[in-house]
Amino acid sequence: MYNMTFEELHGDYSQEERMDSVATALEEVLASALPLGCITVGVYEAAKSLNVDPDNVVLCILATDDEDVKDVALQIHFTLIQAFCCENDINILRVNNTRRLAEILGGGGGGGGKPSGGEPMDLHCVLVTSPHSTSWKDPALSKVNRFCRESRCMDQWVPIINLPER
Repeated sequence: MYNMTFEELHGDYSQEERMDSVATALEEVLASALPLGCITVGVYEAAKSLNVDPDNVVLCILATDDEDVKDVALQIHFTLIQAFCCENDINILRVNNTRRLAEILGGGGGGGGKPSGGEPMDLHCVLVTSPHSTSWKDPALSKVNRFCRESRCMDQWVPIINLPER
C-alpha cells in the first residue's frame, strides 16, 4: 500500500479551491448519471437499493439544510446509512445545499426537484449507481472518489462539501 504525504494529498490547492473543484465534479457526476438512470433519490428508496445491490452503488450523498439538523429521525437514518456504506466500502459525501441539489437533479428548469406528480423529492439521500451494461469511466467520479479516500486518510469519514449557488 502506498502512503501519501500530507503535501501529496493536498497538492498546490487551497482548501477552498479543493472544495470548489470537488463540488463541480459532483455536479458533473450527477448530470452524467441522471440520463443513464443511475440515480436513486430518497432515504427509503436508497435503503432498499443498498439492501438489494450494494456492490452497484458508487457514491452516497447525504444532504441537509440548516433546519434538518434538528430532525432526529433523519439523523438516525443518516447514521444507519453511513454505517452500511462504511461497511460496504461505498464513498459518502455530505452536502449542505438541498436546493442546489434539487436544481441539478431537476434539470434546473424551474422544476425545483419535483417529479411529475408535484410532490417534492426527498433529496436527503441520493445514491449514484453504476450502469449494469458498461463499466462507467467518469473522470469527475474518479475525482470525487479520490476526495473521499483522501478525507478518510485524514479521519474525516463523511466529508462535507458546499454546492455553490449558480
